[in-house]
Amino acid sequence: MLKIGCHLSCSKGYLAMGREAVKIGANTFQFFTRNPRGGRAKELDLADIGEYLAFAKEHEIGQILAHAPYTLNACAKDDSLRHFAYETMCDDLSRLAHVPGCMYNFHPGSHVKQGAMTGISYIADMLNRIGEQGFSTTILLETMAGKGSEVGRNFEELRAIIDKVEDTGRLGVCLDTCHVFDGGYDIAGDLEGVLNEFDAVIGLERLKAVHVNDSKNPLGSRKDRHEKIGEGQIGLDAFAKIVTHPSLRRLPFYLETPNDLPGYQKEIELLRAMVSQQTR
Repeated sequence: MLKIGCHLSCSKGYLAMGREAVKIGANTFQFFTRNPRGGRAKELDLADIGEYLAFAKEHEIGQILAHAPYTLNACAKDDSLRHFAYETMCDDLSRLAHVPGCMYNFHPGSHVKQGAMTGISYIADMLNRIGEQGFSTTILLETMAGKGSEVGRNFEELRAIIDKVEDTGRLGVCLDTCHVFDGGYDIAGDLEGVLNEFDAVIGLERLKAVHVNDSKNPLGSRKDRHEKIGEGQIGLDAFAKIVTHPSLRRLPFYLETPNDLPGYQKEIELLRAMVSQQTR
């Protein structure tokens, strides 16, 4: 069965998120570890996590994905901002140790006119220091659209980060469909070619999750504006190929479209129907 979910609010805890996921027909979900614009995380509630884990097993909720706040910049020019990113990620990962199987996704950061290679070195350095702490959670680098001075605007930049990380056993990539499309990868017209390029540069074994979003802007726009499935420039035909592709269909998909819960439910039903039609 297609592993598909959406972004849910963590403000009420894990069990509440699990119940919301089941209510809309999802069998996985994504959530921010704390306020996406910054701030401290809620106090860890081990009882809630225990209840969620039992609920998830009963309702067959698969691998969930934690998303780091947007305020983290692992390659900031300011030392204190890089240190903040490191400490926040360590705190997040220590908490996620209580949620077996959960992965952790983050935006690599913006080099702020220092140059991509400097940014890449800073990101890898942080990941190496995090690796020394012995956390068990798999960390995912997200593909970016390339606006401003973002690092991760192409597969080569992500590969360069990976090459500088000493222990890559728990390091993967989350492919965002809107981001790669806005970044110039034609997943609408040549999905096979894009995946072949990803495999050649990074390796498909590193691909652990997919953010499934349409784009408000055309190919190569470098804008990063998400749209509802089928209402943007990527289009329904492309998403049917994405969710049924042999290299992708077993991965968890996470919707980040501009939607409310009923809207997410409709998109989950839509994407599941695409899979059903392909397997008939």
